[in-house]
Amino acid sequence: MQINTFEKMQKKAVKKSRSDFLYLGISLIFMAIVLIATYNKIPGNPFLAIAAVFGAYMAMNIGANDVANNVGPAVGSKALTMTGAIIIAVIFESAGALIAGGDVTGTIKKGIIDPAAFADPLYFVWAMTAALLAAALWLNLATWLKAPVSTTHSIVGGVMGGGIAAAGTFGIVAWGTMGKIAASWVISPILGGLIAAGFLFAIKKSILFKERTKEAAMKFVPLYVAVMGWAFVTYLILKGMKKVVKLGFPTAAGIGLVAAVIIFFAVKKVIERYSHNLSDERSSVNSLFTIPLIFAAALLSFAHGANDVANAVGPLAGIYDALAHQTISTKAAIPLWVMVIGAVGISLGLALYGPKLIKTVGSEITELDQIRAFCIALAAAITVIIASQLGLPVSSTHIALGGVFGVGFLREWLDRTQRLEYRIKEEKEKLEELKKRLEAYRSELESLESKEKKTQQDYERIVHLFELISDHEKMVKKENKALKSVYKTKYVQRNALKKIVAAWVITVPAAALISAMIFYIIKGIMI
Repeated sequence: MQINTFEKMQKKAVKKSRSDFLYLGISLIFMAIVLIATYNKIPGNPFLAIAAVFGAYMAMNIGANDVANNVGPAVGSKALTMTGAIIIAVIFESAGALIAGGDVTGTIKKGIIDPAAFADPLYFVWAMTAALLAAALWLNLATWLKAPVSTTHSIVGGVMGGGIAAAGTFGIVAWGTMGKIAASWVISPILGGLIAAGFLFAIKKSILFKERTKEAAMKFVPLYVAVMGWAFVTYLILKGMKKVVKLGFPTAAGIGLVAAVIIFFAVKKVIERYSHNLSDERSSVNSLFTIPLIFAAALLSFAHGANDVANAVGPLAGIYDALAHQTISTKAAIPLWVMVIGAVGISLGLALYGPKLIKTVGSEITELDQIRAFCIALAAAITVIIASQLGLPVSSTHIALGGVFGVGFLREWLDRTQRLEYRIKEEKEKLEELKKRLEAYRSELESLESKEKKTQQDYERIVHLFELISDHEKMVKKENKALKSVYKTKYVQRNALKKIVAAWVITVPAAALISAMIFYIIKGIMI
C-alpha cells in the first residue's frame, strides 16, 4: 500500500516538474521573440530590447497574479471551469488591451515622481527599466507564495524606488499621492467587503430565507441581475472604455439604466419560461446566477485589460519615447508593438501560471457558490464607480479580495446569530446524554465490585462495563472537541487573510527597494 502511494506521489511530482519546465520554456521563447523583434527598433541602441523583455516579463506576471481576481470567484463557485475561465479571460483581457488600452499612456504611473528631477533622459530610462523588472520580480514572488497583490501598487513602488535612486533625493516623490495610494490599502477591501456582504445579506433576506424560495427568486433575481447590468455598463463606460470615449458619470449612469431596464425584462422572461425547472432548493436558485457570473468575469477581464495593461506598457512606452526623442515626457504614444507585447504577455501569463492564484481566490479563502460570487463581482463594479465619483483611491485587486472576505465573514456572523445556538444546544444534549450513561455504568461497576459473592455473570458484566466506560470516555472527549469546534466555527481562512494583508502592506516598499538596487546595478554596468 505504502509503495503504491509513493509511486503515485513520484509520478505526480515528475508530471509537475515536466509542466514547470514546459511553462518556463514557453515563457523564455516569448521573451526571446520580444528581444529579437525589438533589437533594432532604435538602431545603435539595444537597451530598448532589454526594456522590452522586462516589459514582457511584467505583462506575464500581471496575467499570472492580477487576473485571478476577475475570474477566481466564478471558478470557485463552479459557474466556470478552470479551462473555460482562462479562455474567457484571455480573449477579453486581450480585447480590452488592444481595443480600449488607448493610444497614449502615462509614462510615470500615478504621477508619483517629478520627471523634471531627472537631469539626464538616460537616468529616466534606467529608472523605468528598473521599475519594470522590480515590479515583475515582486509579482513573481507573490504568485509563488499564492498571495494576490496589486500590480498597480507593484509598479508604483518600482517607479518610486527607481526614481529616488536616479534623482538621489526623496523629494522627487509626490508624497501626497503616495499617501492616497497607502489609504487604498484600507479603503478598497473594506468598501468592497461591505458592499459584497450587503448584497449577499439582501439576497438571503429577500430570497433564501423565504418559505417560498422559488417564488421569491422569480421576483427578485431579475432585479438583482438588472442592478448588475447597470453597474457593469456604467463601469465599462467610465473605466473600461475611458480611453476610447469620454463620458461623464450622469451620461454613463443613464446608459446603464437603459441597459438595466432591458436586462430586467429579458431575465424575467427567461426565468418565467424555465420556471418548471426551478425548485425551492438553494442549488436551484444558485443556477440562476451562473450566466450573469460568466458575463461578469468577461467584462471584468475586458476592463482589467484596458486599464492594467498600462502597468506594463506605460513605462515601456516611456522608455521608447525617451530613447527615440532624447527627452522625457509625462505622456507617450503607445506603438502597436508595445501594446501587443502587453496583451500577449498578460494572456500567456494567465494561461501558464494563472490557475494557482485563481484557486486561491476562488476556493482557498472561503467557500463560494454562485450567489456569493455574484455579490463579489457586483461589489467590484459598484465600488469602483463609487470611489471614482468620491475621488477615493482604490485597487481592483483589494476590492475583489475584500469582497471574498466580506461574504465569508457575513456567513460566520449569520451562522453565529441564527444557527449556532441550535448547534450548541444539540452538541450539549449529546454530551449530557453520554455523561449520564457513563455515570450510570460507573455506578453499576462500583456496585458489582462491592459485592462479596460474585457470580460468573457478574464477572462478565464487570468486564463489559470496563469496555463500555472506556468507549464512553473516548466518546465524551470527542463530543467535547466537537462542541469546542462549533464555538470556533470560521468560514474565512485566517492564515490566508494574514498572508494576503501582509503582502499588500509590503508591496510598495518591497518593489521600491528592489527597483533601487536594480537601478544601481544598471548604472554600474552602463557607466
